[in-house]
Parts: sequence; C-alpha cells; structure tokens
Amino acid sequence: MVIGSGATGMTAAIRAREAGSSVIIVEAERDVGGHAMVCGGNVPLGGGTSAQKKHGIQDSPDLLYRDLTDWSVVERNGFPNYRYNDREIIRAFADNSAATFDWLVAHGVVFVDKAPDAQGGAATGNSVPRVNHAAIMDWPRVQTGKQVDPAIRATFSSGNGLMRPLEASARKAGVEILLEHRMTGILRKSQNSGPVLGIVADHRGAKLNIRARKAVVIGTGGSTGNVNFRRIVDPRLTEEYCGLLGAPYSAQDASGEIAAMAVGASLWGLYNQVGEFGGSLIKNSSIGSQYGYPKLGFLPGSAVFDRARASGLDVADWQDVITVNMIGKRFYDETGPQFSANNYRSLENYTHDSWLNAKNIKYNPNNWINAAMAGIGDGHNGGGPIWAIFDADAVAREKWNPVPPQVDFEGGFFFKADTIADLAKAIRMKYQRVPMPPQNLEETVARYNSFVDKGVDDDFAKPTPKYKIAKAPFYAAWATPMPHDTRSGLRINAKCQVVDLEGEVIPGLYCGGESAGGFSQHGTARATCQGFIAGVNAANEPVKA
Repeated sequence: MVIGSGATGMTAAIRAREAGSSVIIVEAERDVGGHAMVCGGNVPLGGGTSAQKKHGIQDSPDLLYRDLTDWSVVERNGFPNYRYNDREIIRAFADNSAATFDWLVAHGVVFVDKAPDAQGGAATGNSVPRVNHAAIMDWPRVQTGKQVDPAIRATFSSGNGLMRPLEASARKAGVEILLEHRMTGILRKSQNSGPVLGIVADHRGAKLNIRARKAVVIGTGGSTGNVNFRRIVDPRLTEEYCGLLGAPYSAQDASGEIAAMAVGASLWGLYNQVGEFGGSLIKNSSIGSQYGYPKLGFLPGSAVFDRARASGLDVADWQDVITVNMIGKRFYDETGPQFSANNYRSLENYTHDSWLNAKNIKYNPNNWINAAMAGIGDGHNGGGPIWAIFDADAVAREKWNPVPPQVDFEGGFFFKADTIADLAKAIRMKYQRVPMPPQNLEETVARYNSFVDKGVDDDFAKPTPKYKIAKAPFYAAWATPMPHDTRSGLRINAKCQVVDLEGEVIPGLYCGGESAGGFSQHGTARATCQGFIAGVNAANEPVKA
C-alpha cells in the first residue's frame, strides 16, 4: 500500500512492483502527482549521475554526503543549512542519489539536455552543481491545462515532466491507482506494537479497510496545509498563511504524519522546518491572489482554477509598491529579500567543515518575513494579512492587468478604490481580523511620498525610494508570506522505515519525501530518492499471516 501519488509515492510504487509485489496507491485528490506535479521540476540529484559525468562534473557519494552534513555553512542571517541533517538519512541519500537519477531516466523522465546547475535548488551542497530539470515535453501543464510551445518543450522545466512519465510507468507496470481515496488511518496489530496491517480510506463517504500484505509507504506530501500541525514548529503560522505552494492541487494536510503518530511514530528534525534558510516560508512575490506562487500561478484551463480563482501579479520591482500590515502601517523595507539557502558556489574559497566558512559570510539578516509576521501588538500569534499598496502609475510601470483572472476580487485577495481612504475601507475579508483605519493608511502613504521627495526612507532605509503613490485608482493586493515546502516530519532510518518514540522500527511502515524529517533540502530529489529506497525495502518485507 502506498499513500499518495507524488514523487515519493509514485517512485516507491514502481520500485515495489518491479521487485515483485502487487501495489495499490491511494490518492486523495482527483488526479495524481501531489505537490511534485505543480513544482518547477528541479531535481537536485548528484553523487556522480550520468548527467554530471557527461558534462565533466566530478562528484561522488562521499562528496555529496560531506556537503549535506557540513556544520560550518551558514547564511547571511547566521542560520545553518546542513547542521541539523540526520547523518544516517543523508548517507542513504548520497549513496542512492545517482542511481535514482538514472532510474528516473530509464522510466521516461526527460531532463533538459544541459549541465546540472544551481537553478531552483536550495541546500544542495556547495561543491559542485547538482540541479537537473525535468522537461515537460508533450505533457500539458496543470497550471493551464495546455501544452507549452513545441519550440521549448524540451527545455521547459516542470513537475509534469517528472510525474506524468512516472504515472505512465506505474500504470504500465500494473500499479493500481485509486483516486479520491483519502487515507484516514493506519491499521496496526495494536496501537503501539506489532506490524502495520493496512489502512482505512474514505472514498466519497464510503469507508474502506484495505489490507497490506507486506507494508505501507507514506508519501502524503507534508504538513504545510494543516494549520494546527504546522504551528507545532512555528506558533505564528495561523490561518492567514493560506497561500501554500501546491494548493489547491494538493492539500499537504499532515494526514500521513498524524496517522503514523497515532500508531506510535515519532516526529524528527523539526529545526529544519523553522530554521530561517531556504524556502519553508517565502516572501510572496506574486501578489493579489491566494495561491500566487511566482511563475507557477493557475490560469483558466487548469482543472483546479475553480478553487484557485486567480494567478497573481508578479512583482518585478518592489520599488513599485509599499507593504503594510492589517492596520495600514509599513513594517520593513519592501525590497528586503526572503531567506537565502546554500547552493553551488554560494561560498567562495569553500573548505569542508572549516570555521572560516562562517567567518567569511557578510552578516545581513533577511528579516522582511519576520517583520511581516510580527503582528500589530494585540496579543495574537499570527501576523495577519500583508497588503501591497500601489497606484495606477505602478500598474503601468509593471505592465500589470489588474483584473480577473490575474487578481482575486471574489475571494477578497485584491481591492481597488479611487482614494486611499476608500481603499482602506474596502479591505474586508475573513483573515482581516480588524478593519484597516483609513487615517493610518493615508498617513502611511503620505509619509512614504515624502521619502520619495527626500530620496531617503527615514523609517526602514529602503534604498532611494523612487515612486510616489499618488495616481488613482489605488490598489491593495494580498502579499502575505506563504508556506512553501515541508522539511520536517516522521522519523525514518536509512531504509526509510518509520521509527517510534522509543527509537524502534515500526514493522511494515515506510515514509519519504516531505512527510519525513531529518533532511533540509528543497526539491524533489529527496522525495524521489527516498521513494526509490522505500519501495524496494517495502517489497522485501515478509508477507504477513
């Protein structure tokens, strides 16, 4: 039994089937692919892949392991990328990474024909480039429902290019895929002892108990969409952080973690979720929609556009807007970046495990996100909505078209008015806990305009404020930070077996990808590699009586 049809689940299912097991995947959604389907298709597998060898890149499992466990690598804000990785898990990843890449190629995944690089990766190791890009080829994009221009199909990187070939391979191998089957529980011989026996699933209101003769593999895709669960690691992440990447295509509802915990599983590696590096939480640079992840926004034609409602406006220059909190006050320099992450050649003159790596970093905190989440001082944990405020001149400079389907008036993620005061009055939506005082927003805009005249931001040192907000109509666009991916989860070992609170393996239960903890890396490499590992080990489990 495999729970979830994303990068972990689909890979595990094919591997188990090819090892001789019958395999059923249960998928909660209406289509396969999970979080991986809507990603950018960036797959940071290394350790000596055929692609690295083809382009003369010298890598090895040992070098990959050393990179991903280097305590001395830190970001500009002092946060470490690799220090809290589980060494056992990273060793298994390093030893299986190149084999996973070649296995994906053998199963129909076409990678863009160029040297591995550093684009779209995070915490992939400093020594050599390792990021590969799955080409979409003839598969339609889930964001649009359409194929891309034939001229760029072999160079356009997309999660479809990873997941659709794997789906085809799974079906060809005889894997049974049950869509709209939501796992609601894992069955174990007793709550905290004995082997896992199967799962409970809900199919359109009908309850099913499905027996697993050998094992259950959890590939449910993480926890960013479960408000109470994500607040285990960060109490600030209340309901208004609703724009998570992957939704509404996939839920990331912590269902796998919760079900496994109910039969004794332990959580693991929570620091990697809350550590301020990489993309666990990102600055929303596509504003005015709930799910406006930059360059990956949903458009009419997508099967989920009825739930997404808008694609968002990509911000080219943060000089064109100011960002305010729910009471209409600025809180930080709008050009401030999100958290950075280590990648190939992020550190010059790099030496493994050297104290000089941290010493040579120029300290420069990336605090726009923290400032945005600080709230308004009324005792609430969540920071509340963040709004990008701009005018008609900004629309012209950015070449925006601020109408549906680019922006979401219907859901309350975009507003327009003829005066600044009326704009504040117009902002009414479920996450706006308190009304925005019109006077506050008027004063904020007037003060910012005075900074443009002076050429100096006396409040937050925004570099030479360029543009006044003065020409009607005026706009307020949702710009609240968004959860991106999950980097903590269930405790697993090198075989991807789930481990309980006593440090013992739960027989017959496996996990990988975003549902598993102990690995700080962003991207589909850990998901595919851990599915690669879990599938064959699950298939080698003895048949239960």
